[in-house]
Amino acid sequence: MNKVIASLILVLMTAPLGAQVPADVPKLVVGITIDQLRTDYLQMMRHVFGDKGFKRLMDEGLLYDQVTFDFPNIDRSSATASIYTGTYPAYNGIVANTLYNVTEDRVESILYDPAKMGNYTNETVSPKNLLTSTICDELKIATEGVSRVFSVAPTFEQAILSGGHAANAVFWIDNDNGKWASSTHYKDIPAYIDQYNIESGLDRRIDTIIWQPLRSATDYTGLSYLSSDYMFKHIFDKGKYKKYDYFKSSGLVNEEVNRVVEAFLTKGELGKQMYPDMLNIGYSAANYQGKSIQEYSLEIQDTYLRLDQEIARLLEMIDKNVGLKNTVIFLTSTGYFNGEAKEVGIYEIPAGEFYPERATSLLNMYLMAVYGQEKWVLGYHDRQIFLNRKLISDKEMSLKDVQLKAAEFLVQMTGIQDVTTSFQMLHGNWNNRIDAIRRGYHRKLSGDLLLEVQPGWEIVYENTDNPREYVRENAIPAPLIFFGKDIKPQHIARPVRVTMIAPTVSRILRIRSPNAASQPALPEIR
Repeated sequence: MNKVIASLILVLMTAPLGAQVPADVPKLVVGITIDQLRTDYLQMMRHVFGDKGFKRLMDEGLLYDQVTFDFPNIDRSSATASIYTGTYPAYNGIVANTLYNVTEDRVESILYDPAKMGNYTNETVSPKNLLTSTICDELKIATEGVSRVFSVAPTFEQAILSGGHAANAVFWIDNDNGKWASSTHYKDIPAYIDQYNIESGLDRRIDTIIWQPLRSATDYTGLSYLSSDYMFKHIFDKGKYKKYDYFKSSGLVNEEVNRVVEAFLTKGELGKQMYPDMLNIGYSAANYQGKSIQEYSLEIQDTYLRLDQEIARLLEMIDKNVGLKNTVIFLTSTGYFNGEAKEVGIYEIPAGEFYPERATSLLNMYLMAVYGQEKWVLGYHDRQIFLNRKLISDKEMSLKDVQLKAAEFLVQMTGIQDVTTSFQMLHGNWNNRIDAIRRGYHRKLSGDLLLEVQPGWEIVYENTDNPREYVRENAIPAPLIFFGKDIKPQHIARPVRVTMIAPTVSRILRIRSPNAASQPALPEIR
C-alpha cells in the first residue's frame, strides 16, 4: 500500500498542473526493431512457431507485409534512424553504421562522440550526429520530461537511435566485457541495471553458455531446400576471440535482451504513471557471424524459433506488469539481410570480385596523369570514394569537372555498374534512381563518387575482419505489426513507407510527429 501511495505522490508532483491525458492513449508504447527480420521467413516458419509469439501478433494485430525503405545500402543504423525519425538519411544524418572521417583519414562509428564517456564500455558514442528529433524526443517534449523512455538492444546503434536524444537511458551489450553498457549522454541509469551487471552479467556466464538446437534436426523444415540432418554446437568460452560479438550474432542474444526488459517492467514500473512511457527493444534475426544461410541453415531457423519464444515471453511480461489492454506494441525490421550466399561457379553465372583499394589506387594514378603528381583520392568507404576537396579548391579547379572525369574512368572498370557523383546528387537531373540514392545521401557525410557494383559480384576488402561483401539487389520483405490497445486485427498487403511509422506512433500517443517527418500516419490507425 505504501508503495502505491508513494507512486501516486510522485505522479502528482511530476505531472504538469492541469495536465490531461486522453483516455485512448496507452500507458505504455513498446517499439520493437528486429535486425534483419524477414516477412518471408516468418511465413515459411509459421508452422513451427508456437501460438503465443509471432502467430499471436500476426493474427490479432494489424499486419503489413512489406515496409519499403526507398534508399540503397540499408544497414542497422540507417534503418533504425529512419523508423524512429520518420525521415531519410538525407535529413536525419545517419547514412550508415560507420562513416569515413576525411580529416582524420579513418573509419569511425556514425555515433562517435569523444565528448561523451561510456558506462561499462570504452565506446564513446552518443546521439549527437542524429540531426532530427525522434518519436521519443517528441514524447519527452509533450509531457515536459515526465514520460520515461528506455531502450535496450544488443548493439549501441539500435539502442541509441531508438532512444533518441532525450531518453532516460539506453543500454547495449559491450563487445569487450559483455556488460550492459551506456553513454554518459544519458543521465538516468537505474540502480537495478548496475546490480544486474555485477550479479548476473553475461561475463559471469559466457564460459558456460552453449548454443544448441531447441529441437531435433528433422523439425527444422522452415526454409525450402535447406533441411539438414546435422546438429550444431557453438561454445562461447572466456578465451575465445570476439566471444561477445559472436554471442550477439547467435540465437541466444534475444533471451539476454529480455532479461533486462524484465527488469525495466518489474522494477522500473513502466506504464504505471499518468503519462505514457516508452520502451524500445532491439532484437536480432541475423544469421550467425553474418555467414550465409547455406553455411548455417539450422542456426537461422533456430534463431527464429527462439525469437518466437522471446516474443511470447515479452507479451506475457507486459500483460502481467502493465496489461496488454494498456499497451500498444509496434514491431518492424531493419529491412536488409546479410545471409545471402554467392552464386556457385559450376553454373557459369556471371560474377567476379571488385577490389576497392586497387580501384582507388588506379583512380589516383589516372588523376595524377591528368592533373599532376598529387594525392587526389583520399579514400574509399562503403561503396563511396572521397576526393581531396581541399587540394581541388586550393588549385581553383572545378570539383564538378574532377568528379565527372573520375566517374568516367571508374565506370569503365569491370564489375562497376554505374557511378554517381555528389554533384549529380545535389544538382543533377531527377529520375527514380537518383531520387532513391539521394534519400540515403547526406551532403556533409557522404562521398564524392557513389559506386554501384554489379549484382552477383563480391567486394573484397583487404586487411579487414570482414573481407567480403556479396552484392545482391533483391528486395527484402520487412514486416510491420501494430498490436494492443484499440488495434483491430487486419492484414494489409500493400507496401508502406518506413517514414510512415513514426507519424503513426505519434498519432497513437497524441503528440507531434518528429520534426522532419513529412509523411502522414497510416490510415488504418486512428
